[in-house]
Amino acid sequence: MTVKAPYTTQLQAGLGLVDETKTLLDLWSPGQSVAQLHRIALDSGRFPNVTARRLRNVVAECFSPRFLVNDGHPARNLKGLAQRLPALELSQLFLIYTCRANRILGDFIRQVYWPRYAGGYTELSTDDARLFVERAIDDGKTSKRWSESTVRRISAYLTGCCADYGMLQRGLRSSRRIQAFRITSRVAAYLAYDLHFSGIGDNACLTHEDWQLFGLGREDVLEELKRLSLKGLLIVQTAGDVIRISWKQTDMETLCDVLAQT
Repeated sequence: MTVKAPYTTQLQAGLGLVDETKTLLDLWSPGQSVAQLHRIALDSGRFPNVTARRLRNVVAECFSPRFLVNDGHPARNLKGLAQRLPALELSQLFLIYTCRANRILGDFIRQVYWPRYAGGYTELSTDDARLFVERAIDDGKTSKRWSESTVRRISAYLTGCCADYGMLQRGLRSSRRIQAFRITSRVAAYLAYDLHFSGIGDNACLTHEDWQLFGLGREDVLEELKRLSLKGLLIVQTAGDVIRISWKQTDMETLCDVLAQT
C-alpha cells in the first residue's frame, strides 16, 4: 500500500502561474540548477514587476517541484510544446503537473469540483473549499493542524488555482462560476504516453487518478484512447475487460514532436 504524502501549504507560493511557467520554460535549459534559473530569470528582464525574492519563490517553490522533478523530464517535454501549443492545451498540461506536486489541489478537483460539475451546480465557493480543507485536517491529511488563517488562505488558493486553469471563472470573488472544461486530444495523448513511459500498465493506465482531473472514468478514458487510435497516435485492442495498447511512439520526445506538428 502506497503511503500518500501529507497535504502542504506549498500552493500559497503561487497558483496556476501559466504565463510565468511559459516564460521559465523558455529560459530553462537542461542541467540548470534552481539558483541558476532564478538568476537567469532575474537578469532576463522578463519579470519586471516581480521582486527578486518573489521570483525566487516562484522558481524554487512552484516551478521546480512541478517541472524539474525526475531529472527535469517534465520541463524537457514541455519546453518545445510551450511555443507551439495553444494556451488552453498548455494550461491543461500545467494542471497535471501542478496537481502531482500539490496533492491537496488534485484531491479538491477530484472530490469537490467534478462532483459539483456532474451534479449540475453552476458555482463553486471558497466556503466549499474551506469545508474540504477542514475535513482533510480532521482526517489527518496534514502533518499538523493548520491555523485559521492558513485554512482561509489555502481555501482561497484552491479556487483561485482552478480559475487560473480555466475550470472556474476568474476574478476576485468568494463564489465562482463553474466553466465548461474538457481534455483536448493532444493533452489526452500526452497524458496516456506519460503514464505509459512511467511504467504503468495498459489496464492501470485507464484508471489512473490523473484522468480524474478531467472528470474521466475508465470508460471515458477508453473512448479518448479510441479517438487517439483513429488519429494514428496509438492502437487500442479490447477483449472483455482486458485492454492492450500498441504505443506507436518510442519516447516522450518523439511524441512531443508529433503533437507539435498535428
